[in-house]
Amino acid sequence: MSRRTEVRVGVIGFGLAGSVFHAPLIDAANGMRLAAVVTSSPERAGEVRQAYPEVTVYDTAGQLWHHADTLDLVVIASPNRTHKPLAMAALQAGLGVVVDKPLAAHADDARELAEEAERLGLFLTVFQNRRWDSDFLTLQQLIAEGALGEVRRFESRFERWRPEPKPGWRRSGAPEEAGGVLYDLGAHLIDQALVLFGPVKSVYAELDRRYPDAEVDDDSFVALTHRNGVRSHLWMSSVAAQCGPRMRVLGSRAAYTSFGLDGQESALRDGVRPGQNSWLDAIQDGQGYLSAGSEERAIQNDPGDYLQFYEAVAAALIEGHAPPVDPLDAVAGLEIVAAAQHASAERRVIELSK
Repeated sequence: MSRRTEVRVGVIGFGLAGSVFHAPLIDAANGMRLAAVVTSSPERAGEVRQAYPEVTVYDTAGQLWHHADTLDLVVIASPNRTHKPLAMAALQAGLGVVVDKPLAAHADDARELAEEAERLGLFLTVFQNRRWDSDFLTLQQLIAEGALGEVRRFESRFERWRPEPKPGWRRSGAPEEAGGVLYDLGAHLIDQALVLFGPVKSVYAELDRRYPDAEVDDDSFVALTHRNGVRSHLWMSSVAAQCGPRMRVLGSRAAYTSFGLDGQESALRDGVRPGQNSWLDAIQDGQGYLSAGSEERAIQNDPGDYLQFYEAVAAALIEGHAPPVDPLDAVAGLEIVAAAQHASAERRVIELSK
């Protein structure tokens, strides 16, 4: 890779993750070229050919491995149960790997992938795109500037209103599917909390099933106590008839509150792309406030930038930089997911070992 000027990428899966997030961002990123897509759906194969005429479309991952010498990187954007076996196969084919979150269904499987990538000297990272959300970038800057003082409590929510459940594998209770909102939305919230405030010493959780005949959680709360004393309270729900603030962060000097979701996903769904003249206007959805008692002022959230993830991946592969997301961060997140499941089932606080 040191002599290459671009990274040739194959994407496995062209559902929501592959078509809305990965393919458009790869196509827009400097130093990357979308070269292949794997999908078994004829309809989705047609969508690939229409949107990316120069891309090779394969029916199976096996066909992709057969042409591994035409690629440098594989993106796993298929259902959660396939993440570990496909990522392992990609590493065995000598390819770098990006895995959509979660890296695997269980922490031990994620750790095995990280160890295998290190053993082979190959690139491995996890698509934790919410590290590049507008409110998260803004909060990081406020903390770095000391605007909030000493942060004491981090409240964060991903809430939706879906009175009727969406069909699909995410509703399955089979452990290998890694379904439910804790794995889906919670994986983002937990990752953000770990990035901001570091390791966790204890976990409490309430994982509830509100839909009729639900097999997995769809309305959940997780409380983390970090080793530095900060408490993170995280809500994730598919059945919230009214959504709370996206973030409320309480510090010794001030508080930061943000409403509304980052606009990048909505813009990408609508076909707007990074680099287009309409991109910045399309993604300005959220609103932030800095408060101290009765004093409050609106602040402009920094623009979100998912493209940074893939440009950092390109820099890592071409120039030898560190990956944008350490796979061991995903291991830590999955350990918290498991602790939350035990905490909810046993109705107690789970203490984590150092």
